[in-house]
Amino acid sequence: MNDLNQTMDFRHQYALDRDCTTLSRHVLQQLQSFSSEAQDLSALMSRIALAGKFIARRLSRAGLVEDALGFTGEVNVQGESVKKMDVYTNEVFISVFEQSGLVCRLASEEMEKPYYIPENCPVGRYTLLYDPLDGSSNVDVNLSVGSIFSVRRQDGEDLNGSADDLLQSGRQQIAAGYILYGQSTILVYSIGRGVHAFTLDPSLGEFILSQENIQIPDHGPVYSVNEGNFWQWEESIRDYIRYVHRHEGYTARYGGALVGDIHRIFMQGGVFLYPGTVKKPEGKLRLLYESAPLAFLMEQAGGRASTGTQEILDVIPDKLHARTPLIIGSREDVSLVESFIREENRDRQEQILTSKS
Repeated sequence: MNDLNQTMDFRHQYALDRDCTTLSRHVLQQLQSFSSEAQDLSALMSRIALAGKFIARRLSRAGLVEDALGFTGEVNVQGESVKKMDVYTNEVFISVFEQSGLVCRLASEEMEKPYYIPENCPVGRYTLLYDPLDGSSNVDVNLSVGSIFSVRRQDGEDLNGSADDLLQSGRQQIAAGYILYGQSTILVYSIGRGVHAFTLDPSLGEFILSQENIQIPDHGPVYSVNEGNFWQWEESIRDYIRYVHRHEGYTARYGGALVGDIHRIFMQGGVFLYPGTVKKPEGKLRLLYESAPLAFLMEQAGGRASTGTQEILDVIPDKLHARTPLIIGSREDVSLVESFIREENRDRQEQILTSKS
């Protein structure tokens, strides 16, 4: 009987400990420090979590409140029609970080230039880059959407407002993650010490640790891609799709929101593709706000992220809103896609040499 009581006490303590592992506490535990930098990162993650709570609340009532559904009638810097929730979520991140003393700049795919917070700049040593609402077209039909974020140290004074120090490889990121708004709200993050997931407990109003040290399988059954673009792709990508169509063990899953599709890959393994097209080989996804943060997470979880010819984290952008193709997921599956691309490039080179001879 005593043994049973001890076991129950242990389980009770373990359950309470998990229930008490909030996001801010977890960051400090990861860094094993209470230094000013550790406290800054902890506070940064708490602010990002706060933005996620505001957005999750708005999304849960999207059909009941004004200016939540539909388009604004405007076009953003990317040339895309702006959804009302795009505007709201972008403003949420700005509001949450103003007067925080944490960041000097925020850079978003919804804004042509970074948003500066002068009162923070004397002490704010970081820049937050983010996609405030990935997959916003899903809002009107009540499907999953997400937010993506990345944290970088501010390099220099940036006195002219050019933000040139952001035009560096993704290996300069010190933290990255995403928030998935679905049946539950999940925040996944990394500060370079593994990938960890937190689930929002509405009764507590806190993100609670739900999965620690996520590791993606080396191979998975899922391939996730918008096959409606099939005839716009290079032949190598079409050959890969033909390959998975002809082999058992593959299943297609594509939800139209990058965060949701990537989260599935993290959990089940496989590969997500958003390749460039013949007319737009640079692809659609933004490097600084989407591809690089997700690549940071994927490498931390044991996976890979590639343009098809180069590791995403090694790509250096030439402008703030640079785009890139993205092939991301399990190591073996990403390598398989790359093998088709290499074969096509090799055939192309041989054709060029043959024509010259």
